[in-house]
Amino acid sequence: MVMKTVNILGCTGSIGCSTVDLVRQAGADVSVRVLVGGRNVAALAEQALSLRAEIAVIADEGALSELRERLAGSGVEAAGGRAAVIEAAGREVDWTMAAITGAAGLEPTLAAIRNGKTVALANKEALVCAGDVMLRAIRDAGATLLPVDSEHNAVFQAMADRQTDQVEKIILTASGGPFRSATLETMEAATAAQALKHPTWTMGAKISIDSATMFNKGLEVIEAARIFDLTEDRIDVLVHPQSVVHSLVQYTDGSLIAQLGSADMRIPIAHCLAWPRRMATNSPRLDLAEYGSLTFEAPDEVRFPALRLARRALREGGASSAILSAANEIAVEAFLAGQIGFLDIARVVEKVMDALGAPPIDDLDAVLHWDAEARRAASTRTIQRAA
Repeated sequence: MVMKTVNILGCTGSIGCSTVDLVRQAGADVSVRVLVGGRNVAALAEQALSLRAEIAVIADEGALSELRERLAGSGVEAAGGRAAVIEAAGREVDWTMAAITGAAGLEPTLAAIRNGKTVALANKEALVCAGDVMLRAIRDAGATLLPVDSEHNAVFQAMADRQTDQVEKIILTASGGPFRSATLETMEAATAAQALKHPTWTMGAKISIDSATMFNKGLEVIEAARIFDLTEDRIDVLVHPQSVVHSLVQYTDGSLIAQLGSADMRIPIAHCLAWPRRMATNSPRLDLAEYGSLTFEAPDEVRFPALRLARRALREGGASSAILSAANEIAVEAFLAGQIGFLDIARVVEKVMDALGAPPIDDLDAVLHWDAEARRAASTRTIQRAA
């Protein structure tokens, strides 16, 4: 792999830590300029020291003094706060991992895109909430966008021949989460601890809950439509509990090409880090003989209405996707705090979508406005649910 300079935004999260692990494996092939973390000062400082980063930025400005103490005398610059995150994200490098979750990742991701280099996108909200804005920025800057999500990365790999005009549809796989075969009654009474127990992937709390509700898959349908320029009717979802086949592409000649691999996010991250080549990793190798059989089933949109709501958002356009995503974030927070039930997450999102509609969005300010409006509306409805 040719030596690359990299920035890692969201370095202390699940995707960020996996990226750091791969950078360490790459050794002298990768030079780290910027590390951006959220609140975990100890992890950020350790990463910055071990990788010899140029600057470490903590999003929580209140933790900056501790970060400075931990980095004192090391030569690593320390910074903190929202403005510092955006400034650091815009520092020019060959490759940026954009893994700051939620709407907080929008502006830093845009700053990275404007450099016109390669951005590995792990922040779903960037394309879900601000798809037109992000895609326009990518075109204007001449930047390259690489999908990190295992499903989108699988589609990207399956389209290796680049004959996108011959694609009939793509099929995103879903594990089904911990409630794949649960009854509505069981799901109504589900606790946060139960919802967090993902059967195959190790992820953060927000993504784990999104997987349990299948909002994660709904957001991926929206994201896939943006990345691969496909209409909603050309994106299918297939429940595949073994999480071995990560996605498939069906071509007009009837061929179906799939990408398979272990349930390890380092595989798609490594694909993006080394692209257009590949790099060796210590990820576990897939042994199909151990599985014996792989199963597939259609998703149940009655028990998992998130898929229906995501498709509705795509059809409605405008700010509908941003409203769905923001309302879901608030509803998930309320569920984890014990304020609402598991099935209330989708109910809150649908009520917010009904209330706010699909107003037009032309720039980032409009995206952030409707994101804030959706959060306010969702907060009101979660309070009402809890009352």
